[in-house]
Amino acid sequence: MPRTLLTDFELMILLATLRVGDDAYGAQIAREIEQTSGRSVLLGAAYAALDRLEQNGYVTSAMGEPTPTRGGRARRFFRVTPRGLRAINETQQALVKLWTGIPQLKEGRT
Repeated sequence: MPRTLLTDFELMILLATLRVGDDAYGAQIAREIEQTSGRSVLLGAAYAALDRLEQNGYVTSAMGEPTPTRGGRARRFFRVTPRGLRAINETQQALVKLWTGIPQLKEGRT
């Protein structure tokens, strides 16, 4: 089975979903990325990535109950699947291998 590496944004989405925990929804996930990385995230881009990740089996989603604060609309909650966790680990391992042994990246050098 070939290794599946995630894009940087997909990796951030999955990691933010894990950080938020159960009942993570799109706005929370986008906000977590912005707060932890400083990267601005358009909500539409976050949902597009979540849809793609769900199609690939890396996350699952379920609709919550409608809430009055959302005008009767329900939130869509996301969870990372075991397949998503494997993709995160494989991507991390590939990146670490690429970083390892590059003298220009050693502390104190620019």
